[in-house]
Amino acid sequence: MNPPVTALCQSATLRRLEARHAGEPLMERAGLAAAELAVRLCGERNDPLLVLAGPGNNGGDALVLARLLRERFFDVRVVFGGEPDRLPADAAQACARFLAAGGTLLNDIPDIPRWALIVDGLFGIGLKHAPAGRHADWIVAANRLVGRDACPLLALDNPSGLDADTGVALTPCIVASHTISFISGKPGLLTADGPDHAGEIHVATLDVAPDDRLPADGRIITPAAFADWLKPRRRNSHKGSFGSVGVLGGGRGMAGAALLAARAALKLGAGRVYLGLLDPDAPTLDPLQPELMIRRADQLFQADLQALVCGPGLGRSGDADLFVDKALKAPLPLVLDADALNILAVDSRLEGNLVNRVAPALLTPHPAEAARLLGVSTVDVQRDRISAASELARRYACSVALKGCGTVIAQADGRWAINTTGNPGMATAGMGDVLSGLAGALLAQGWPAEAALDCAVHLHGAAADRRVAGGSGPIGLTAGEIAEAARTLFNAWIAGAR
Repeated sequence: MNPPVTALCQSATLRRLEARHAGEPLMERAGLAAAELAVRLCGERNDPLLVLAGPGNNGGDALVLARLLRERFFDVRVVFGGEPDRLPADAAQACARFLAAGGTLLNDIPDIPRWALIVDGLFGIGLKHAPAGRHADWIVAANRLVGRDACPLLALDNPSGLDADTGVALTPCIVASHTISFISGKPGLLTADGPDHAGEIHVATLDVAPDDRLPADGRIITPAAFADWLKPRRRNSHKGSFGSVGVLGGGRGMAGAALLAARAALKLGAGRVYLGLLDPDAPTLDPLQPELMIRRADQLFQADLQALVCGPGLGRSGDADLFVDKALKAPLPLVLDADALNILAVDSRLEGNLVNRVAPALLTPHPAEAARLLGVSTVDVQRDRISAASELARRYACSVALKGCGTVIAQADGRWAINTTGNPGMATAGMGDVLSGLAGALLAQGWPAEAALDCAVHLHGAAADRRVAGGSGPIGLTAGEIAEAARTLFNAWIAGAR
């Protein structure tokens, strides 16, 4: 079995790669790969296939596919949205070969009772503005026909109307059941609106790949990214071997958030977990997890800690501000989440404390928290999630996980990755607290910052997927259910890595 393709390239890089391989039959390879997938998607259906071909190279890919499928005796109807004499050179050649083989170009979608498959070859990665005119009409019609005929919709390279770099869906936008991405994965397929429009993603490398001279822009997170740290425990171990985590939070009426983080840290193997709560009326014992050592927030720093999580349920108060400042000055690996990030956003003095830390820091904002840190709107953040996460990592000299659909992890040196685990059941209170606890546990056990954040984010989503696969969601999935599944999955990864 070939290893999964984890490289992610943005449009500019893809165009440079294509230019370097200009003498190779890339369009023919793309059309062949797409045609083979189309055959599998059609299955036993004998109805006609609808191919929408646009005015550029994406249309050329579609015309190669159409020619090859006709050679296999499929009934293919091609609707062409361009002018043959104005096509780019490779696409023009693909069009000429299609016509020479007896193909016909239609001006509009014919009235067919039922389609076996619809292929979107309108725009690919080239579109940066909303589709208009007949192209927009065809996108709307294709989405409607999929619902009518319950047939697959295959997007070539990228669903038309979706920004391949950012994942922002323009209006209208193809909603594909499958996307075949050429050369590498594309970040826009995996984050923001991308997963709702790309469907199942297949990658055809076309015998072209990023290399040291022209590397990929980012990557998909898989367990391979942190496999070196998935090690079984020595039999001669004790609780001190696995570090102590401090969780600082739990302002008045919000102890639950801190408890979720602390429980998650314990379930992921921290030797000891100390919980410092700001609320003076907070409980001193967690009856569901009595192993947690609960104390007043000002006593937390007296413990021998190897990592600190600051922010879950912290609240906004004068005391909270002081504790964030203290956490930033502590010589410990640090996870900042929730109100710790909101406090950081309004106190410029704290920014210097974060940037100048010697020990690593992990930031795990959701889009609204990221917007406050950057001084922009949430819409701005969501418009380009990779840029937002990368700017946060650069500005604060730390590792950042911008949570959301397709969580983006960015490093201060400009590297970034996208996580593909997780599901809509995670859109509920407390999920971020669990993530911060998982990350804190790994830091306490000596994991480096980047590996700890990669693993925590990937495991967090995979644990939620495991719960959903077992029937616990996605609707009604709760944050408290995730830590147990994360523990099971984490141990399975370690057992499989031996």
